Amino acid sequence: MAAKKYEAVMVFTVAKGEEFTQSLVEKFKALIEANGTIESVTDWGKRHLAYLIDDEAEGYYTLFNFTASPEFPAELDRVFKITDGALRSLIVCNG
Repeated sequence: MAAKKYEAVMVFTVAKGEEFTQSLVEKFKALIEANGTIESVTDWGKRHLAYLIDDEAEGYYTLFNFTASPEFPAELDRVFKITDGALRSLIVCNG
């Protein structure tokens, strides 16, 4: 099946330190590169959350734009949900 374009916004914990947060960003960047093509990675940095997530008031936001097969986003979301330090994600198809 043809590859599609996706956007994924991921929010990571900042409570465990900057190095831990960067390791999570690199982990997901490597996972996407192994299963597709990354067009861009934009770090939005540390931002205040609208509401507490796991008792945390701040999160580190990263936007990934990538191309992958239609099956991959479900696997990406599954890995995100079982990763310690991952707070929220949103994966959207852009066509």
